[in-house]
Amino acid sequence: MAFFLETLFGGLMVGMLYALVALGFVLIFKASGVFNFAQGAMVLFSALAMARFSEWIPQWLGIAPGMLGNLLAIVVALALMVVVAWLIERLALRHLVNQEPITLLMATLGIAYLLDGLGPMLFGSAVYSIDVGMPKDPIFILPNLFEGGLLLSQEDLYSAGIAALLVLSLAVFFQKTKTGRALRAVADDHQAAQSIGIPLSRIWVIVWSVAGGVALVVGIIWGSKLGVQFSLSLVALKALPVVILGGLTSIPGAIVGGLIIGVGEKLSEVYIGPMVGGGIETWFAYGLALAFLLVRPQGLFGDKIIDRV
Repeated sequence: MAFFLETLFGGLMVGMLYALVALGFVLIFKASGVFNFAQGAMVLFSALAMARFSEWIPQWLGIAPGMLGNLLAIVVALALMVVVAWLIERLALRHLVNQEPITLLMATLGIAYLLDGLGPMLFGSAVYSIDVGMPKDPIFILPNLFEGGLLLSQEDLYSAGIAALLVLSLAVFFQKTKTGRALRAVADDHQAAQSIGIPLSRIWVIVWSVAGGVALVVGIIWGSKLGVQFSLSLVALKALPVVILGGLTSIPGAIVGGLIIGVGEKLSEVYIGPMVGGGIETWFAYGLALAFLLVRPQGLFGDKIIDRV
């Protein structure tokens, strides 16, 4: 029982990180109605910026590397992502207002390749580390209930807590604020939103800035766990099954989908993997997403599309 609970908790914590990655896709889709293929590139770009600024800022200011340098690096990296969002709106999205969704989709593909090349060019292509002080030693909990207690990763606990707090904050932002309602209006109809005075350019800058902030948090967490390298952008691919499962328009769906996939892939790898030779964790999420596409294409919480003629 203890081993099952350790696996379950591990899956839940990883699932929160998947949900956080998926949230970047949901944010852009809710504001523009297009799937953002650049989210993975934004994660890599922001992680590279964070890793390098945490090295450079202490040198520039003549201070010892540590918490202050990391905080300044986070602020500078976040400001950089806002600048990137502004440039994306000014140079690309502004000229594609009221275009077909496929046009915006291709634009996000171009932005992804641009960021994938620009990041290593500006910050280097080596493998970098990010250390923001999250403890990496495991801990034992509930020793009175289970012999020896349950072994959990402190880093995963902190990461899941940060992800949960950010997801909750963004959910409140979308549902309770005037700007959040404006974002949803823009997603429904660009022309109608403009006709009632919603400034489309400002809304897109805001949502891409928020998505950039989410990408930065994801980049810091995964960069701390795996190191900052090109494969980090592939982490975003794990969010594709999450948004398919939860629904492209639903923040709660991103949370539930992430938890289901995180738990499902851990349990399947541990209990089913040995029967089939292992490796099930790498494809479980995509198999589950395919099954959902066949029976419920809009996902668990997505809006069902009804065409009337």
